[in-house]
Amino acid sequence: MTNTTPCSTFPAIIAQFSSEDLVIGAGVAIFHIASQRVVICSARDRYGRKYYFLPKGRRDAGEESGRGAEREGYEESGYRNRLLPLSLKHRQPQAYPRVQTPPLTAEPVWMQMLPMDYGSRQYIIYWYIAETLPPDLEEELERKAGEAYKPPPSFPHDLKLRDRIKMEPKDYEPMHHEGTGVDAEEQTYESHLLPVGEAVEKLGKNGIMADVVLRGWKGIQERFAAEGFVDDENA
Repeated sequence: MTNTTPCSTFPAIIAQFSSEDLVIGAGVAIFHIASQRVVICSARDRYGRKYYFLPKGRRDAGEESGRGAEREGYEESGYRNRLLPLSLKHRQPQAYPRVQTPPLTAEPVWMQMLPMDYGSRQYIIYWYIAETLPPDLEEELERKAGEAYKPPPSFPHDLKLRDRIKMEPKDYEPMHHEGTGVDAEEQTYESHLLPVGEAVEKLGKNGIMADVVLRGWKGIQERFAAEGFVDDENA
């Protein structure tokens, strides 16, 4: 069977861009873990055809890319979110002192390099995995019209996923906020909280955005399994 998973581009490239020619952005796949669904957005092109995508955009000056991903996720989809630490493979060194088991971390699962302005500028996008917020945080971060965006606190390092799910009442629907887009185009975006498989199909199962969702869901399942194994060992 043909492998349809997107691949890294090889060989690695050497390039340089001055600050005025470089644009840094971030995107995010936002999961509601309890219902096994993920947020995707939709819009229409100039011919009226609907297309689907994960929320993304440029980070603000001085903003860390992960925080930018959370903010863009909220602005474009209307769902507040926070990065979700997982045990995904990456090449970043672990903080000293080293540990035997790779710790959970919210590293990007993909990076894309795209041209902007007819190729005269370089756009770099980091893709992250996040989760919707529990009801108590939604209430804490509720803002009045015109107030600045409030970033959520980070996912607690000692919070297990099954305990995170217990923070929501049964059949809880994550809160969707209207009018979060910051420009006229974003105001037209629609958001959809869909089962993972359906979201992958709509995103185009051979593309980067679909693989962001698949990697995120796989990481969530692996974290559940790892936490269950630890519980059994300590029982």
